[in-house]
Amino acid sequence: MIPTFQDRISYGSEALDLPVKTYKPTMANTAKSAAPKSTLYLIVFATWIASILWFEPRLFMLMDMAYSVPSWMALALFIVFINFAWLYGLYNVCIVGFALYYRFSGKAKQTVARAFSDNPPAVAILYTTCNDFVEESVRSCVNQDYPNYKVYMLDDSSDESCKRKVDAFAAEYPGLVEVIRRPDRKAFKAGNMNHGLSVAATEEPYFAIADADEILPTDFLSKLVPVMEADPNCGFAQANHRANPETKSSLGKALGIGIDIHWKWYQPLRNDYGFVMFLGHGALLRRKCWEEVGGFPDIVSEDLGFAIEIREKGYRGRFVEDVICFEDFPDTVRSFRVRHMKWTRGTSEFLSKKMAWLLRAKNISWAEKLDILFPTLNLPLTLLYFAFMINANLLLPYFFGDWQDVTFVLGGQEKVVSIMALDQRFSAIYDLDFFLMTMLTFFAPVLCFILALAHRPLKLVKFLGYSTALYAALSPLSSLGVIAYMISGKAIFLVTGDVNQKEQLAGASSMGWLARFKASYQTFITKSHPDQPVVQLFEVFTGLVFAVVCVYMFQISFFGLCLAFILLPLMHHLGWDSKLVKAVVFIPFLLILTGVAVAGMSMFGMQSVFFGYGFHF
Repeated sequence: MIPTFQDRISYGSEALDLPVKTYKPTMANTAKSAAPKSTLYLIVFATWIASILWFEPRLFMLMDMAYSVPSWMALALFIVFINFAWLYGLYNVCIVGFALYYRFSGKAKQTVARAFSDNPPAVAILYTTCNDFVEESVRSCVNQDYPNYKVYMLDDSSDESCKRKVDAFAAEYPGLVEVIRRPDRKAFKAGNMNHGLSVAATEEPYFAIADADEILPTDFLSKLVPVMEADPNCGFAQANHRANPETKSSLGKALGIGIDIHWKWYQPLRNDYGFVMFLGHGALLRRKCWEEVGGFPDIVSEDLGFAIEIREKGYRGRFVEDVICFEDFPDTVRSFRVRHMKWTRGTSEFLSKKMAWLLRAKNISWAEKLDILFPTLNLPLTLLYFAFMINANLLLPYFFGDWQDVTFVLGGQEKVVSIMALDQRFSAIYDLDFFLMTMLTFFAPVLCFILALAHRPLKLVKFLGYSTALYAALSPLSSLGVIAYMISGKAIFLVTGDVNQKEQLAGASSMGWLARFKASYQTFITKSHPDQPVVQLFEVFTGLVFAVVCVYMFQISFFGLCLAFILLPLMHHLGWDSKLVKAVVFIPFLLILTGVAVAGMSMFGMQSVFFGYGFHF
């Protein structure tokens, strides 16, 4: 039986079965409000500049092949992208290296749960939901071992059945749980939270945010409140996350481990070497900060917008590694794609509206700015990778390609095949050191997974195979999202768990064909929703066109990515558990490895892997 709100307020340390003591801040859990060390990014750029100095003379030799302005531009874009890919590759390698140092040097500090015997500060828990109510999640919110809190269910649902479930749950906990609804859905999640903090949760000095599918540990508040109390310059304490081990989704079971590994390697070191990001959920925030910046900004990436604005006010976040929340990986490929489109357009909106402000910010160090921009630019820069694919697979072969006969010997029989090969002058960069640098860039984004799962090679191969079929295939989808945002200037908060969120035109049958076309176009530009046929057709078309080129140029690795481009929208409809999907899901990854092996044996030189660049974009 879970006690009521009034019972919880009367709790002292005896009721919590903890020793009676007054909390005093200690250095072990005091957040640092000073700027982080710049060592990480000094090393990233030092190694990048060194690589440019070493390889650039050979790359510039390629420019001698240019015989017209268009051919010169094609070569220049090729060189620029390779340099840019190296920067991101070295960034990922350095992150992993610093994560190892951070872990084994003892810099990561554990928090200690404290008892509150006298007047513990009140906390509001904001549970946000929009047609995606999960009872297990909100039950974890009401089952905290902290003595003074209240749960506010901020319900933006339009589905009446979801509303009834929310109301039924709240009725079980009178006084402890309150349902808050608003007359409109203006500003999406940011507007929902601003509304709840303005009309209901108005007195608590701290508030926590929980997503609809998030499971909070029972000591979530009892561990995070002391972190906030210890340092008045700590604007928020961000908890760690792991994939929900109780998930029933086969997709979640296959790829959820990626959540565990990514959080473990990429987040803790930011306490000392980067910018601690508020990640939108599983965090405790200081109300004073929310008031000082005028609430959450009216953008889809309200979490990052809030974090940079309070940093400019002198506050910093703190990542607390040993407070672990559980979150669900999207349970279907469709949900995965919807979430990715939300992230892509939301990030594009953040950069459009906040990047100039961020660069001008006086209280945010250059190391923090870089730590913000590297991961946030990654999604919009997919458009650059897409341009590189067009350049490398269509323009370079057009300007500098020659047909060559290649002889295969199979079973004692010779077979001659004609392939399109790049000009022999490209061999200037087909050296071992260039190949190793290419491989480093190629695999750097998955280096943390390789190290984390090296002791379980079968699980590693399966995870990389699954990840290739999903993540490596997102380039066409991301590119559409970026282009559509550039045209519309709008980002829509697509709810990942809202299964009723289908793209349909109400009353479309009564429209004329021109009106239907205009409405469809407007919906595509505004949302770029993965449900839309035009989005899926673009992905398939992209994969088919590039796959044909790959066959003519014997680009094995990139051919694997092309198959992934085609497979992803098919999985959107067939589902992860489809027999067809299970039969072909590993083919893209196996082709990528084959291309790497072929290049490693120097059968076709670097050409077979060049255009696999961007594997991680």
